[in-house]
Amino acid sequence: MLIGELAEASGVGVETLRFYEREGLLPEPPRSEAGYRLYGRDAVRRIQFILKAKELGFTLAETGELLALRVMDTAACDDVAAKARAKIKVIESRMRELGRVRRALDDLIAACAANEETGECPILEALEPESEPPADGA
Repeated sequence: MLIGELAEASGVGVETLRFYEREGLLPEPPRSEAGYRLYGRDAVRRIQFILKAKELGFTLAETGELLALRVMDTAACDDVAAKARAKIKVIESRMRELGRVRRALDDLIAACAANEETGECPILEALEPESEPPADGA
């Protein structure tokens, strides 16, 4: 199938497919005599794999590693599970950080008196830099 057909079949844009090729996630396909990319049905499955990995929060590099494990004769399911466990640790860390951000915003909102002018707004004050930027040429 041509690249436009693959894009339609997999639900992504042509530029996304080209990007995946450049990143090594999608092997460069053979070309027709006219120079058109010719993809097989396996390309649709590969794109679906990439999209599902993305939904689970895997980066492109991590997805590439998973794709490599998928075809390795020596890889075991435990190798894949280790990648998933590592991803969970990253997600848990992000969740803790988002919790801290949420609490800080809640505190700022609570400190914000609705009738004060914006010059005295605790939220805007919290966003101000603590020191002045250096003067030009300094």
